[in-house]
Amino acid sequence: MSAPLLSVRGVRVAFGGVKAADGVDLDVNAGEFLAIIGPNGSGKTTFINLATGYVKPQAGTIRLEGRDITSARPRDVTKLGIARAFQIPQLFTEHTVLENLMLAVAANQGFWRWQSPLGSPAVREAAMDLLTTVGLADMVGASSNALNEGARKLTDIALALALKPRLLLLDEPTAGVSTDEKFPLMDRLAAVLRERGVTAVFVEHDMDLVRRYADRVVVWNQGRVVADGAPDAVLTDPAVLRDVVGVL
Repeated sequence: MSAPLLSVRGVRVAFGGVKAADGVDLDVNAGEFLAIIGPNGSGKTTFINLATGYVKPQAGTIRLEGRDITSARPRDVTKLGIARAFQIPQLFTEHTVLENLMLAVAANQGFWRWQSPLGSPAVREAAMDLLTTVGLADMVGASSNALNEGARKLTDIALALALKPRLLLLDEPTAGVSTDEKFPLMDRLAAVLRERGVTAVFVEHDMDLVRRYADRVVVWNQGRVVADGAPDAVLTDPAVLRDVVGVL
């Protein structure tokens, strides 16, 4: 069996008296769609922050393909191939959708060099390709602050893809999205990531989305992984139904 893409071992971090990660061991395998579920405040978003360098563990190690990234800065983690999309999209609201993507592409290429001007045809072409990929080609001139929530989410995901990640971490990708939009958004996202060979970890509260899109489900509760397996097994576990889903 091949080594995991991301490997977390014995990770601990607490905020005051709250244990957000309490000796966590977790592997993320290349090519999978891993869902993380759990009650509010259980430490799910903290895992994303740990994996991307925004929070440093007080104990334990985090490795990307065997390379220790436990103490790496967020920008260095990004360069190594891990990107994230936020629960609240992080867009430049004074710019158009295309301008947002051009900024992301140029930043990834090092636009501060005179050889790579922001408005170069190559940057514009790469930005247009990403917008076409996520289904926003007809919105390139739209102001980003005028987008509906689904389009804002897709734009934010396109910004993350501009970094050419191997692993994408998504914090509640359908939060704030209407019921009619959430499945089309996830259909588009799943297709794009699988086509590009990007491994994905997504934190989600909607069990219908978890059942439909996850290859594997990890349950996080009180800073610990309390269940890990296939969706059908995990989401029918009586303890998960009682403590996480709240139906027993």
